[in-house]
Amino acid sequence: MDAISNLKSNRFLSLDVFRGLTICLMIVVNTPGTGAPLYPYLVHAEWFGFTLADLVFPSFLFAMGNAMSFSMGKMKEMAADVFWKKVIKRTLIIFLLGFLMYWFPFFRQGMDGGWELKPFAETRVMGVLQRIALCYFFAAVIFYYLSEKVALILSVIFLLSYWAMLYLFGQPGVELEMATNAVTRLDLSILGNGHIYKRDSVPFDPEGILSTLPSIVNVIAGFIAGTFIQRIGKTFEGIAKLLIVGFLLMAFARWWDLVLPICKKLWTGPFVLYTVGIDLSVMAILIYFIELKQKTFGIEFNTIFGKNPLFIYLFSELFFTLLRMIPVNNEQDVFEWFSEAIIQNIFPGSFGSFVTAILFMLVCWSVGWWLNKKRIYIKI
Repeated sequence: MDAISNLKSNRFLSLDVFRGLTICLMIVVNTPGTGAPLYPYLVHAEWFGFTLADLVFPSFLFAMGNAMSFSMGKMKEMAADVFWKKVIKRTLIIFLLGFLMYWFPFFRQGMDGGWELKPFAETRVMGVLQRIALCYFFAAVIFYYLSEKVALILSVIFLLSYWAMLYLFGQPGVELEMATNAVTRLDLSILGNGHIYKRDSVPFDPEGILSTLPSIVNVIAGFIAGTFIQRIGKTFEGIAKLLIVGFLLMAFARWWDLVLPICKKLWTGPFVLYTVGIDLSVMAILIYFIELKQKTFGIEFNTIFGKNPLFIYLFSELFFTLLRMIPVNNEQDVFEWFSEAIIQNIFPGSFGSFVTAILFMLVCWSVGWWLNKKRIYIKI
């Protein structure tokens, strides 16, 4: 009933579904079952190339831009000091939550078997929530003071400047390699080896300081798409234009890929354009089915994620970390035992790994469902 009434309102339910889909897929990608490899398209590309998993994070930034397009009207009415206070406060909260998430559980067992505080010197500084915070900050400032046209020009400048910086400040001859690119070199010089991501073949942060610059463009694109949808309404003309622009961006990204490879971990310019193109196309399809054809299948499920997106993502990361800390036997923690001793025996192989991720995602969804039932919406 709620889904039908929402369809008849002026609210774009398709944008809420889009945001919910990104959180749903983000959790599935981040928590694959152990005991077997996950399907290749649900695993990030090792370096150059593109998989479905690589679409998740830029799509969330795009969705954040969509949401900002609805709230920016009120923000523009604020006095400058009120605006800055609000934006800085939210930026710091999201950034701090991201930092604490990587520091969690704060304590570890020392060499003598006792518990000690996990050293700050070994805690990752940048990360997913930290990038979200920085992108939110810069996008909010841009759209508070500047027009959409200027924001588009800035987007071009950001992407071209980042391209130039990769070659100017990367190690000559190996500018795009993981250990010698400009992103790695800047992170190591500013943050140091102890504060960056270490789960790749070499210390390298996929959410590094420098690569945050092009990721702002994903938010800008989402914002402009959101204002366009509000302006043109739920029409076939709007859907057609979204599809055309989406196709052109994807085609241009593939052409650009010939000279600057699509790379999620470096967040290259063609990666930005390719993901924005896909997001525009997906949004057009959702508007067609949800707003025009009034299909309600799956709407309530996805909007549950969309109503508390950052909280549910944060919960998923912390809950996963806790499960990996609790030993069941000498070789397995709770998550491994559940995945390998139970799920792999029922669904062996990659499908079992996928089922584990789906079940974990459903646990996170149930938290969102309970919050929505109690009408608790945690704004981060």
